[in-house]
Amino acid sequence: MCGIIGYVGDQSALDISLQGLRRLEYRGYDSSGIAVVGAGELRTARRAGKLANLEKLLAENPEPDPMPGTTGMGHTRWATHGGPTDVNAHPHIDCTGAIAVIHNGIIENFALLRAELEAGGHELASETDTEVVAHLLEVELAGDPDPDPDPAAVSHPLAAALRRVCRRLAGAFTLVVVHRDFPEVVVGARRNSPLVVGLGEGESFLASDVSAFIAHTREAMEIGQDQVVEARRDGVIVTDFEGRPVQNRRYHVDWDASAAEKGGYPYFMLKEINEQPTALADTLRGRLSPQGAIVLDEERLSAQDFRDVDKVFIVACGTAYHAGLIAKYAIEHWTRLPCEVEMASEFRYRDPVLDRSTLVIAISQSGETLDTLMAVKHAREQKARVLAICNTNGSTIPRESDAVLYTHCGPEVGVASTKTFLGQVAACLLVGLYLAQVRGVLYGDEVAAYVERLQRMPELVERTLGRLEPIRELARELVDAKAVLFLGRHVGYPVALEGALKLKELAYMHAEGFPAGELKHGPIALIEPGLPVLVVVPSPRGRANLHDKIVSNIQEVRARGARTIVIAEDGDVAVEPYADHVIRVPETTSLFAPLVTTLPLQVFACELALARGLDVDQPRNLAKSVTVE
Repeated sequence: MCGIIGYVGDQSALDISLQGLRRLEYRGYDSSGIAVVGAGELRTARRAGKLANLEKLLAENPEPDPMPGTTGMGHTRWATHGGPTDVNAHPHIDCTGAIAVIHNGIIENFALLRAELEAGGHELASETDTEVVAHLLEVELAGDPDPDPDPAAVSHPLAAALRRVCRRLAGAFTLVVVHRDFPEVVVGARRNSPLVVGLGEGESFLASDVSAFIAHTREAMEIGQDQVVEARRDGVIVTDFEGRPVQNRRYHVDWDASAAEKGGYPYFMLKEINEQPTALADTLRGRLSPQGAIVLDEERLSAQDFRDVDKVFIVACGTAYHAGLIAKYAIEHWTRLPCEVEMASEFRYRDPVLDRSTLVIAISQSGETLDTLMAVKHAREQKARVLAICNTNGSTIPRESDAVLYTHCGPEVGVASTKTFLGQVAACLLVGLYLAQVRGVLYGDEVAAYVERLQRMPELVERTLGRLEPIRELARELVDAKAVLFLGRHVGYPVALEGALKLKELAYMHAEGFPAGELKHGPIALIEPGLPVLVVVPSPRGRANLHDKIVSNIQEVRARGARTIVIAEDGDVAVEPYADHVIRVPETTSLFAPLVTTLPLQVFACELALARGLDVDQPRNLAKSVTVE
């Protein structure tokens, strides 16, 4: 959700902050702001709306350099406490005007803290939970605090004050703080919300996402749970909330700033749709050892641990949840293990039965999705083993898990997931094969044969993308449609759900996905003349009768006046008499079919939204990484 960039070095903090915020716009936001320390002053600027509003405010300042200084921070806010107004935009300052705070997350006990501060004479100007932190820091810095428990800790007074404040906060948060009297440092803290350090030459960065500083350095450091970081020109110091020094892992970001640029495309989403062959190939690259065994990125479990598994849960949200539904078909087919797929936001509240023999697979593009992270923590508390599927190296969910498979899709800027969905599906298929391999359900040569077929899928994805002009033309024809239904069977059902989600996200229209067999149990009442119905048809070479049954479903809706749009593989002529439009995809293995059948639905939603004049990169009310519950 909120985007954060902090900087200390020799460059203009204003320029660095604005540049970082532009790269973080994809996360979704409704206001923005900047704070800069320089020349003995703390200057702030903030505006509701898009970043252009803040840039306009700065441009109207008559001073040649409206915010001089080489220490500062910027923020894009997605409203939780208080509406998207100038007053509620970050940064927030204390009564003295010396301290500025930006924040991602939710402070759950802010009402009690606010009442305490107001009783002590503090005047808070906003409706936000964030502002209490600035005033609590003011109190801590004005007092005579007890020393940190670890006398060996080398600590800046601002960091020590932030630690004491953090120990009083409940909820999920990333905090970044600057102080008028301390231009040499930017201090950050995190609990259940993303924060990463960029390590440059004579400069340091704090950010919610490496894309904020990737133009300046590709060297990064993880910040762990309940830790505070002091960022200085010559490096960083990290402690836990009790003041004890900690050593965190450094890593190299394997993509550069150009990967996050549009590359000649008018929208990031169009670029990322067309990057899917490469993204899929990168997910699959290097997955077979010389001995033909599947390789995960990080594994802290033994082969025996996987052999002991007697049940699998998949937890995820949104598009990742649909990838998990596809995985269920593959895992149960290949391993004969029971597999359940759960909305991460509901997982721990229904008290699922978990133990040491349960494998929980957590799927998250960002690795910071808070609902999924909380599900992972619950699973670990119940002694279950956790395997993460993630696109972001060094993020929280992989660090909290026992094993990790990274999708290596590169940065995805468009809020609606496209290439990372394909990466997640491929990764889930690899996990299913991995389980079958270590459990001995499939022979090694069978696993290798499946992986080799998977490795041919990028070519089929590219071929599919090259033949989708008919679905674009159809989307433009349907620009005034009020609703669209999506039908599928087997792995086509999750694809139908994903197609409906994309249309809701991008075109803001009613769209629903159903198992085609459920149509007659209620949803058929929605069918009326002219209603577009997209049907994902399984291969006629697949499971017996499944293809015939969905052809019957197509006939049912067409007989009631629906406009039938059919996604079918090459050579499937049985659908033609009942389809108003046929969109062809290449033949492939049934379990691999979502890697091609999803593509027309992505393009359909994107093109229809563009025809309506909507922003497909930043749909309203949505954020790329959902870091609040």
